[in-house]
Amino acid sequence: MRKITTLTEGWRFLKAAIPVDTAMAYAAQGEAVTLPHTWNAVDGQDGGNDYHRGSCWYVRELTAEETAGERLFLEFGGAAMSCDVFLNGEQLCRHEGGYSAFRVELSGKLAEKNVLAVCVSNEDNTTAYPQKADFTFYGGLYRAVKLIAVPAEHFELLKDGTPGIKVTPVVDLEKKTATVTVETWHNAASVDITVNGETKTVERCAEFVIENVHLWDGVEDPFLYTATARLASGDEISTRFGCRVFRCNPEKGFFLNGRSYPLRGVSRHQDLKGKGNALSYADHAADMAIIRELGANTLRLAHYQHAQEFYDLCDENGIVVWAEIPYITKHMTEGRQNTLDQMRELITQCYNHPCIAVWGLSNEITAASAVNEELLENHRALNELCHRMDPTRLTTMADVFMLEIESPILEIPDINSYNLYFGWYLGELEQTDEFFDEYHAKYPERVIGFSEYGADANPAFHSSHPEKGDYTEEYQALYHEHMLRMIEQRPYLWATHVWNLFDFAADGRDEGGKHGENQKGLVTFDRSMRKDAFYLYKAAWNKTEPFVHLCGKRYLNRCEAETEIKVYSNQPEVRLYVDDTLIGSQSGKTVFHFRIPLLGEHLIRAEAEGCGDTMVIRHVSKPDESYIFNKAAASVTNWFDAGEIDPSCFSINDTLGEIRQHPQAGAIVNAMMAKGASERGDVADAVKDNPALQRMMGRMTMLSLLKQGGADEESIKQLNRVLHGIKK
Repeated sequence: MRKITTLTEGWRFLKAAIPVDTAMAYAAQGEAVTLPHTWNAVDGQDGGNDYHRGSCWYVRELTAEETAGERLFLEFGGAAMSCDVFLNGEQLCRHEGGYSAFRVELSGKLAEKNVLAVCVSNEDNTTAYPQKADFTFYGGLYRAVKLIAVPAEHFELLKDGTPGIKVTPVVDLEKKTATVTVETWHNAASVDITVNGETKTVERCAEFVIENVHLWDGVEDPFLYTATARLASGDEISTRFGCRVFRCNPEKGFFLNGRSYPLRGVSRHQDLKGKGNALSYADHAADMAIIRELGANTLRLAHYQHAQEFYDLCDENGIVVWAEIPYITKHMTEGRQNTLDQMRELITQCYNHPCIAVWGLSNEITAASAVNEELLENHRALNELCHRMDPTRLTTMADVFMLEIESPILEIPDINSYNLYFGWYLGELEQTDEFFDEYHAKYPERVIGFSEYGADANPAFHSSHPEKGDYTEEYQALYHEHMLRMIEQRPYLWATHVWNLFDFAADGRDEGGKHGENQKGLVTFDRSMRKDAFYLYKAAWNKTEPFVHLCGKRYLNRCEAETEIKVYSNQPEVRLYVDDTLIGSQSGKTVFHFRIPLLGEHLIRAEAEGCGDTMVIRHVSKPDESYIFNKAAASVTNWFDAGEIDPSCFSINDTLGEIRQHPQAGAIVNAMMAKGASERGDVADAVKDNPALQRMMGRMTMLSLLKQGGADEESIKQLNRVLHGIKK
């Protein structure tokens, strides 16, 4: 019989890079911790980019009861980022890659007294990914550590963290049957395999046919079967699987089980405020409940292998998943083997999950790397590995927004997706529409998706005239309203994933009024607050829970004489009441707009069929400055009237491309930008040498570029005066 013991208690933690004998000798003086654990739960989330990256130790004695069994294996669910395992001072293994499981055998190495010492490191290196990315690289034993005792004859445990069993269902939709192949790995002569009530005794592999197959059919009906394998020794394993058919069409997008099934959802990082990535099952389940509330039917699990418990939750809830490895941002010449190792472990450990539709090769890898033969070869090797290990699924990659659509790297995966941030980091919202239209027109035979898009919002900041870069909840909502319309008009997008479902830790960030956080989430880092944009998508995607949501609840103090009340709802008609008086009703879809006079303090109530929402707003005599993040930038917004601009002359309202076409005006602007570039180092070089990025910037107005670059009011005015002296 198999016995599994989870080693939660009894650990001592030493935050020091010391030899193993020293760690064992001083273990009693270490901090008592329970697993899961990370040493960056605080310093990895507070900003400054100074969180501890180094080697730390976890030391624990193993009891005689825990080590009982013919063969004994130690399983690590996740040890970030590299891990060296020692038993009684002897090194047993080294594992590089902080997101996949691995095991080591203890059999034959046990003494009368046994001390387990585990050295885990998240320090900089040149061989293991990730090393450069916009999220915190937490260190620690942040997933469960288990002892697995098995008989002498047992299922394979060591090879790439394998579950020991692999299930491949092939569905015939016309015949309503599934042919299910079950493979096992073990050291016994035969195995009994059971699927759907039928048992076969085979050497290693068996095939079953399921008549009238019950399909795994997404969020509507995520039905799961179970395959069980048992050896004569009593060792037994099982796995759930689902019977489904995925495919993509360049014109009609994603198909599930033969029908159009647009994938519309979000991305998720595996961390939580105050806990880092050391999550419990309850934390994972709470995240899934929010996903289901939102109404998403797909998740991009970024940017690494997630916990098996979370893939299980996706299986159970019918969420279609993009799974990927942390081959991200910057290609490392010495990291090629690590990309292959992490991909091999991802597929080996996650193959049986019916939720997974695609394997992601990389994310924004050309952001800091040239598209050269070395990069292309690494991606070809990954793509070939995926198809060799799993011919049933497609490969994809998330392409950084400045990657030329003619790049040869786009030809490697089966399908692609782009990360685009027009309207936030660069450019205007409409450029997203233009990008996809251009791509689809030029490559109509290719399947394309939208893998990241978002805008940061701090719920403390508000404006009745929101604009890019103000970090207001209102601008984030406007941004997503545009993107939702854009997506709905382009059914060929095989999948779209909001970046991100939750705010997450990026210790190098210091912006938008918070330290160490990326605030693009639809929900705050601690999960306590759903931002207005969350309810926009809930209105568009959640078809089961009638609701109405009043936007701007945190925008209490307003100084205008008339204000907009915006409502999100999945109901076709909304009624608005002010101080219990019906102001009006509107029929429509998702977004409803009302304007009301603002005279004092008002109770606002929105109602739809069977649901309602309330809030309070009040009129104040002057703007509440606590709502403004960048007060200097806010003063630039309306410093001149449109009547002061002569359309026959250049101004900062003209695009960079238009200005550069004029010799005199172009020379002035180029000189100014060259001076600014000399102060920006490598970032400026990346812009200068990227034709796609130059074209994007050429479509932006000078005012937008200057404000986004942080120019002060006087500099903007001065450039406008100079340009205004030049006739077009």
